[in-house]
Amino acid sequence: MAPLTDKLAACSVTQDALPMLEKARADGIATVWDRHAAQEPRCGYCDLGLSCRICAMGPCRIDPFGEGPQQGVCGADADIMVARNLGRMIAAGSASHSDHGRDLAETLLAVGEGKAPGYGIADEGKLRALARELGVAEAGRDALAVARDLAGEMLEEYGMRKGRLGFVGRMPPARVEAWKRLGVLPRGIDREVTEMMHRTHMGVDNDYVNILLHGFRTALSDGLGGSMIGTELSDVLFGVPVPTTSTVNLGVLKADQVNILLHGHNPVVSEMVARAAEDPELVALAEKVGAKGINLAGLCCTGNELLMRRGIPMAGNHLMTELVLVTGAVEMMIVDYQCIMPSTPQIAGCYHTKFVTTSPKAKFAGAAHREFSPENAQALAREVVREAVENFPRRKPGALEIPGQTVTQMSGFSVEAVLGALGGTPQPLIDAIVAGKVRGAVGVVGCNNPKVKHDHGHVTLTRRLIENDVLVLDTGCAAVANAKAGFKTPGAAELAGPGLRQVCKALGIPPVLHTGSCVDNTRILHLAGALAKALNVDTAALPLAGAAPEWYSEKAVAIAFYVVASGITTFLGVVPPILGSPNIVRLATEGLEDVVGAKFVVEPDPEKCADAIVAHLNGKRRALGLTV
Repeated sequence: MAPLTDKLAACSVTQDALPMLEKARADGIATVWDRHAAQEPRCGYCDLGLSCRICAMGPCRIDPFGEGPQQGVCGADADIMVARNLGRMIAAGSASHSDHGRDLAETLLAVGEGKAPGYGIADEGKLRALARELGVAEAGRDALAVARDLAGEMLEEYGMRKGRLGFVGRMPPARVEAWKRLGVLPRGIDREVTEMMHRTHMGVDNDYVNILLHGFRTALSDGLGGSMIGTELSDVLFGVPVPTTSTVNLGVLKADQVNILLHGHNPVVSEMVARAAEDPELVALAEKVGAKGINLAGLCCTGNELLMRRGIPMAGNHLMTELVLVTGAVEMMIVDYQCIMPSTPQIAGCYHTKFVTTSPKAKFAGAAHREFSPENAQALAREVVREAVENFPRRKPGALEIPGQTVTQMSGFSVEAVLGALGGTPQPLIDAIVAGKVRGAVGVVGCNNPKVKHDHGHVTLTRRLIENDVLVLDTGCAAVANAKAGFKTPGAAELAGPGLRQVCKALGIPPVLHTGSCVDNTRILHLAGALAKALNVDTAALPLAGAAPEWYSEKAVAIAFYVVASGITTFLGVVPPILGSPNIVRLATEGLEDVVGAKFVVEPDPEKCADAIVAHLNGKRRALGLTV
């Protein structure tokens, strides 16, 4: 039998995870890896997408070997069953991102109406630029009046009756025409999600191709709708990110300070907490209880939001969210929503950590609930931070252990920052691609998944891509992994191939650009559209790719679908639950190329995946008449 340490080392490639896994074992705490092992053997029907519990005539399953049932009780075959399940994953992912975006629109409306004390317009220039883009009158008008009307326009995107979403105009005409031909031009966000749930009800849409086409439409309503609204309005309310330097990993926690962790995805709460933590009265209280200050650190995408705009250090990504509590150094974890494991309040309870929920949409058993709204956020944030400070003296003797030395990282590469680094136009990047200094660009995005060695997929793939002169833009958990690997300082240019190294040194940027949280994948989509427009080509013609080496969530499925719908081939490291339908597998991995100009590729080995991506980019370059 392998030693315990060897087994734990197989869980993660990160240096700060292993000591915390050992401490969790010693403290008698089960983590996500333990629960994953306890689920073995897994349900093969579910892995293949061949189980259905949509209606009460079932649950049903289809025998992939042809010896048992080949239809569910309703008569659904494997194609229909897999398509229904996949369609509902896309709808759930799109709904999650888009509901996040709605919260930003409602906050902007409250600001415009003077009902959100403490919030304001952080970037009036972007507010007015968005207003002009979406046809909202702004010239000569007060910023708050523009904010009210822009928020109304954004909320209209959810249930609108007009033809298409406003941000469709950011994509090149050839791509928009392709969507028109296919009948997938995204309309109202709520409409597309609702229609997918309707179509996949028993007895409605029983054509798997038709269901998956609507999957594209639903996902596009996320990528050019809810997610993009979330990104753009976060910039308006809290500022457009600019390159900033910070640190990452569990070493960002401080033994002699009050540590508050901010976890989830939406910056509306965390921004107010960040301001409260700077309150001189609360800082003085921290000193009074024996601490040397108040230390904020981020987790997951709320952490990415704070990192991008405030440079607040990042403690870790999805699979680190339990281990950070095992340090025994966290006074409070404040969460909003998405990707927060239900186990976290239980683990917090093993130490002195207070676990605070803030959204009416995301309550947890064992948590203290403090419901935030635009109206009460400023005052409530101070109360919550005060509770965290008062919790500092309750640390358990002997429980404290903070592993790891911090790693420096540069983040803050918004669309505006990227174009700014290029001199205000994408032309220098186009020139570098044409000259072959940059082979192409890849968005490495997505989650962690205990099926994959933690961060191994992200780090291995990214390292190999930059070695091959491929510029990487990343978000979410992938961005945290790449920062911990040291890919996000200008000095990391030395790890890149000669062409990319030269470009990065000339611009003073890392070879891996952190573009934000998972809703901020829309920044990458926006940049792709800008490149294609500058060249007057379709996005499908560009040497671009997407990659999600460790994805797990329904949101990731929605992202992958809107990226492929945009003509950008996407490489997945985790097999989606579609293998039960050979027809859908063929469509996803081959047939889509003729339909949308892109396809899905599944390659769990990140080394082989990097080779496949480089071959894909070379193919695009040859088609454009460029050297490879």
